[in-house]
Amino acid sequence: MGTYDQHIFVLPEDDANRQIANGFIQDLNLNQRAIQVRPIANGWKKAVEQLTNDYAPAMRQFPKRMIVLLIDFDEREDRLSYVQSHIPEDLRNRVFVLGVQSNPESLQRDMKQSLEAIGETLATDCSENKNELWGHNLLIHNKPELEGVIEFVKPFLFD
Repeated sequence: MGTYDQHIFVLPEDDANRQIANGFIQDLNLNQRAIQVRPIANGWKKAVEQLTNDYAPAMRQFPKRMIVLLIDFDEREDRLSYVQSHIPEDLRNRVFVLGVQSNPESLQRDMKQSLEAIGETLATDCSENKNELWGHNLLIHNKPELEGVIEFVKPFLFD
């Protein structure tokens, strides 16, 4: 990955979110060089801390870097606004917060497929401009964030 090319880091809260991200990057239409799944943060609050302490300084050096925080919303209405309020002002347009309304395991039970398979389906939805799985009741709340991600990321992430 060229240092100055547009690219995206995915920071998963936990192993379940990492599995979804790993499934997502299996998509054959994906530009593998433009996306990197980072080590798990061990909790949504730790993901926010890592963003502000570890990732933010580097993002200022690399203006084409974007980050997706992949977190569980744990059915908390205020989770997104809490996380967004901790994103440094100058980086807000390059940090996206996505995740399952409850947790990935609930989505997995509902879909009856592996977390990686769910990730692959989400990637296919993105590359083919579909909203099938993203429209699921445990994922639909991502719509406003997702529109931002797709607008910025799709041009370089999908071939």
